[in-house]
Amino acid sequence: MDQSEDQILAEELAALGAVGGGSGRLVRVMAKLMRKNVHEVDLLFPLPFDDAVKCVSDVLGKAGRAAETVPLGSDEEETIRVVAGGGAGGLNPVVVTARVLKADGHTSEVWLRAAAKEGLIRQRAGEKTAVRLAAQLSRAAGADKAGG
Repeated sequence: MDQSEDQILAEELAALGAVGGGSGRLVRVMAKLMRKNVHEVDLLFPLPFDDAVKCVSDVLGKAGRAAETVPLGSDEEETIRVVAGGGAGGLNPVVVTARVLKADGHTSEVWLRAAAKEGLIRQRAGEKTAVRLAAQLSRAAGADKAGG
């Protein structure tokens, strides 16, 4: 089942609330009302498609844990989604989605999106996580930022 970013973030925040002794159900309801901080970055990898998918999977796998299995689009597209920690102390869950697209035989495009819920204090966890992971991906692939 494909969950939306909002559903994943609400569940993650509810789990954190329950661990802290709060009501997971109340936190889940409140999370749905919170603003979302989203940032997207486009990258161009000087790698063939299969190598780019492996590189993105490795980097995102180290940054967080798999959130769900995202349905594959085709032989020329792969989507990877993880939940990473962001914000103060890495306690704010951030849903990171990377789409790897085959550009040609020797290059691939990566669309990276990070989303996190914002409380009263704006931490910009989605934005900061996207920028941090884009830099890690660029270093791992030897790529330059194409835009975003």
